[in-house]
Amino acid sequence: MMANSVMKQGPWAAIRRLAASDRVSGLIMLGFALVGLVAANLPMTYHLFESIAETQIGIPYTNIDLPIGHWAQDGLLTIFFLTVGLELKQELTTGSLANPKAAAVPMLCAAGGMLMPPILFVIVAALFSQYGPGGVGNVVLPSTGSIVPFGEMAHGWAVPTATDIAFSLAVLALFAKGLPGSIRAFLMTLATVDDLLAIILIAVFFSSLNDWYWFLGIAACTAVWTVLVRMKRVPWIAVGVVGILAWVMMFEAGVHPTLAGVLVGLFTPSREMHGEATPRAERYASKLQPFSALLALPIFALFATGVHFAELTPELMLSPVVIALIVALVVGKPLGIIATAWVATHLGGLNMPKGLKVWDMIPTACACGIGFTVSFLIASLAYSNAELSAEARFGVLVGSLISALIAGILLSRQSKRFALETSVKMVHGQGADHETDTGHVIEEHAGTLADGTQSVTMDAFTPEEIAEMRAKRQRQAEQSGRASNTIKEIIRWPRSRRRPRKPKPGRTPKRH
Repeated sequence: MMANSVMKQGPWAAIRRLAASDRVSGLIMLGFALVGLVAANLPMTYHLFESIAETQIGIPYTNIDLPIGHWAQDGLLTIFFLTVGLELKQELTTGSLANPKAAAVPMLCAAGGMLMPPILFVIVAALFSQYGPGGVGNVVLPSTGSIVPFGEMAHGWAVPTATDIAFSLAVLALFAKGLPGSIRAFLMTLATVDDLLAIILIAVFFSSLNDWYWFLGIAACTAVWTVLVRMKRVPWIAVGVVGILAWVMMFEAGVHPTLAGVLVGLFTPSREMHGEATPRAERYASKLQPFSALLALPIFALFATGVHFAELTPELMLSPVVIALIVALVVGKPLGIIATAWVATHLGGLNMPKGLKVWDMIPTACACGIGFTVSFLIASLAYSNAELSAEARFGVLVGSLISALIAGILLSRQSKRFALETSVKMVHGQGADHETDTGHVIEEHAGTLADGTQSVTMDAFTPEEIAEMRAKRQRQAEQSGRASNTIKEIIRWPRSRRRPRKPKPGRTPKRH
């Protein structure tokens, strides 16, 4: 029966379900990242990979002439940022960020998680420059033995600031099967704000502004986009042309062109209009998800990690850049998040989601140390030195894998503990404080934030989860209905079996 329904829906429905799975999309991206690293360093594949990555493709009548590797970074990644912009607009309007007071703790944790990693990165870099073999004020890169000044290495302070929401949710989906849905909601809110802050970071620190008239063109494209996507019948060809023009003008203006996706996404309507059942921002993000998760991100990961090292040896792990990034991601991210959560709840008077304590967020905070997408992008923007950029991307890869491993172990143990506590409460008739992710209850996925407010968008759930939730509620309703009918029958039963009273002697029985 299931196979027939899948066949009727067609392959596109299967692809959308695949893209909606955090677990599957995260593993696909990781696989492409590892393939890129291996292909760029195997003698038999190195030259082929390099020739593909460096093949130039230009746009006529513009200054845009980029190698394929850069097209993956500056072009395809725009799809991912457009999806981020649409989801961010929906969250700001009707989602977890619609009520800032309710989302205060995860929002503050996102800021704290972005402040601590750069501090640790600079401290580790300073220690290497002071006591390392390169002499005072310098660091040695083991991949080539070259010496670079401390200030040049410190330019990468922003690399460990970002959290990869796709990978962190994939780790959560793999290992957090017994945890309350409020943990997932907390992570989604934190990662969404983290993405917003990373976008601001790229725009402010890694953009070199050119002629002012390009910004007039960007404003005009944004205005036209705003009008087109609000029409009853959206002219998609015109929308596509306007989006491409916005990207080109961003590039010419000196702003990183992927931010064009965020900009137009934020100007897409996020409330129902023209009698539609779902907001357009939510619907467009859902349609773009397969292109983002299964096309843009994997290809970007393939070329981002496809860095050739002259000698890919264990000594590379001793690189100051690699060590600084590992410390920043593995230690700095969770430390900043947990410290901020503790200060916000113990000194700031704010509340954690219902049923959770600050220490319950340690495994999730470790998952936030998975940098990947945006960290790779910032590494390529922060370092003009090719060796520094290569070692930085290798450090992000290693640090992200270590963070994922630690988070997976802690989440698995935490899931078992929560499941045991829940079963003990059920046995003692106390009821669970919160149902676990195996229950997939909508309200719990939405999470109860600081002031008890619950908010969620359906994008937080995969189609399988939604179907499971509906089936569970239907079963509960049917069981409740059967129980109610049984009770009614029990109540009626004595009346139906009641024998007629015998009339007393001398009395005529009443006729009905």
